[in-house]
Amino acid sequence: MYAVIQTGGKQYRVTVGTTLKVEQLPAQPGSTITLDRVLLVGSGEMVRIGTPTVPGVSIRATVLSHGRHPKVRIFKMRRRKHYMKRQGHRQNYTEIRIDAIEG
Repeated sequence: MYAVIQTGGKQYRVTVGTTLKVEQLPAQPGSTITLDRVLLVGSGEMVRIGTPTVPGVSIRATVLSHGRHPKVRIFKMRRRKHYMKRQGHRQNYTEIRIDAIEG
């Protein structure tokens, strides 16, 4: 059984036991969270598509850790104008493990 969930403005295809890094969630490591924005649920030939979400279906997940992604380097330059700008950015994330697809 698999599901497509939406969290942090992004969509993820998950199954039970999957670990993934999503946008930072306000939860402590070790706690259990419920993700209720389920867009699609499938099992073999049976597929349920939500409009926009599938009613009565939720995903139970455990928060494993918080962290930061590797640095993304930004470099801007205008030729012949003596303009150069260097920046960096590290996005925060929450690592979760999918425990169950309920419903």
